[in-house]
Amino acid sequence: MKNDERLLGMIGLAMKAGKIITGEDGCEKAIRSGKAHLVLVATDASENTKKKFTDKTNFYKVPLHSLFTKETMAQAIGKQNRATIVIADDGFAKSMSKLIINN
Repeated sequence: MKNDERLLGMIGLAMKAGKIITGEDGCEKAIRSGKAHLVLVATDASENTKKKFTDKTNFYKVPLHSLFTKETMAQAIGKQNRATIVIADDGFAKSMSKLIINN
């Protein structure tokens, strides 16, 4: 559980640093343009959203993880009701990936 808290803290830091893209359209554009280094999809996102982002991230070879609910992700970034988050910074993405793997 400790890694979850650290991961949520890093998501908050990335948001403050301007390295996060949210919302379906913005996330899709970031994946297509190569700006996405890591994609997080809420565990309670719709099946359609999960499939869409699984397909996109597989095609563009971007790591995707589903760890938190929409509410938890929204609290971490200070915005409401977010089902998808793109980490648009390689350093943040690598650090978060290490925490996810060690979780």
